[in-house]
Amino acid sequence: MAFLGELLQFLKQRKKLWLLPVVVLLLLLGGMIVFVQGSALAPLIYTVF
Repeated sequence: MAFLGELLQFLKQRKKLWLLPVVVLLLLLGGMIVFVQGSALAPLIYTVF
């Protein structure tokens, strides 16, 4: 959790808060790919990318 705090502080200091939605979206997509590997949704996810 310390990494996320440091990342948020870095984005605030550099005035790059517009990058926050991009980072969140990438984390969600990465997590979805990891958690859906063994399910029936895996072929759907891989065709999207």
